[in-house]
Amino acid sequence: MSSPNKIVLGINEKPKPLQWLLLSIQHLFAMFGSTVLVPALTGMSPAVALVSSGLGTLAFILVTRGKVPSYLGSSFAFINPIIATKAFDGFAGIMMGSFMVGLVYAIVALVISKTGTRWLMKLLPPIVVGPVIMVIGLGLSAVAVGMVTNHDGGYDITYVLVGLVTLLITIIFAIFTRGFLSVVPVLMGIIGGYIFAVIMGIVDLQAVIDAPWFQVPPFQIPFVDFAPHFTWKVFLLMVPVAIVPIAEHIGHQLVLSKVVEKDLLADPGLHSSMFGDGVASVIAACIGGPPNTTYGENIGVLAITKAFSIYLFIGAAIFAILFGFCGKIAALLSSIPTPVMGGVSILLFGIIASSGLRMLVENKIDFALKRNLIIASVILVIGIGGAAIHIGSHFSLEGMALASIIGIVLNQILPGKEVVDFKDMFAEK
Repeated sequence: MSSPNKIVLGINEKPKPLQWLLLSIQHLFAMFGSTVLVPALTGMSPAVALVSSGLGTLAFILVTRGKVPSYLGSSFAFINPIIATKAFDGFAGIMMGSFMVGLVYAIVALVISKTGTRWLMKLLPPIVVGPVIMVIGLGLSAVAVGMVTNHDGGYDITYVLVGLVTLLITIIFAIFTRGFLSVVPVLMGIIGGYIFAVIMGIVDLQAVIDAPWFQVPPFQIPFVDFAPHFTWKVFLLMVPVAIVPIAEHIGHQLVLSKVVEKDLLADPGLHSSMFGDGVASVIAACIGGPPNTTYGENIGVLAITKAFSIYLFIGAAIFAILFGFCGKIAALLSSIPTPVMGGVSILLFGIIASSGLRMLVENKIDFALKRNLIIASVILVIGIGGAAIHIGSHFSLEGMALASIIGIVLNQILPGKEVVDFKDMFAEK
């Protein structure tokens, strides 16, 4: 009998054709629900998001020289900033913000390559990042509830029922299934909720029937579809939020190193994977997609299957690009009713908030210490309360971005600072 820890496919091992096909599709399913949910919530194109995630993943693999098996998809951290940016500056603002976020990743990667990671650990300890992650989830809670309860400005019991059934299906797959199905509860919830919505008569399938099989996604190309321009408001809405996916990226690389039994922070190096993350977000900004980040869902699939081959992610990326150019799939995604997305969002946004709390618990943050209590309290109230600083008509700092910056500053100036290394989160017991 083979050992449960036996590696099925090494990182650079080429799988057999059928194995390659099935395991690539498995990774595609793992990222699919979350990747299309972000554009669905922000009014962007799910088809473009799929293409940008595929291209971003291929670029990431190229930058990391095929040494880091990861899939990159839409980042949840930027949902609120994208919605806010779209309200006053449209897609041009979103794309410029995404481009600047990608540049931040690249700058951080450059600094890491020269100075190491210790300064970053000091700047973004769990007492800062944990509450900021909680702000992301809790700040979106009203959006999720509104998607389930509101229809044409009023309360709709059918919407509520569809949303609750979708939520229930998602929970069932998350709790009561094992193996691969337990990794994709969001996708299963969307599928189950969609079927129930069809039964309840709130899905119009005519657009899916009329759509062609091949269709070019509605890309947004700079200097062709919009004129790129810089504004401080977009910068301050989008860029400070980058601390969350940066911290998330570090955590993912540490976990992935344990899963594949190789120190990826040493080879190819954290600077290499961080730069790959930045390149992926810049690519997304150049075609109309949301900023990308490495996906924990796909790391979970790696841990289950023990198939680490980089070729599986190449296959998944190619499938994502092909799906993005399929008109019927794009129409099918667009036909998903609001309460279905709202139902999975209730759980997903709650999990995001809970993951911030989990970071605090796992790092044994002592709230008997006043500095910790003050930092977390200020971040939560400013971030969720929507506090803002306006200087003139063009400069404003608000919500999550303001909370993140204030949290970093408080952590640096309050006495009794204790440096906590993120590696402690994944240290052997």
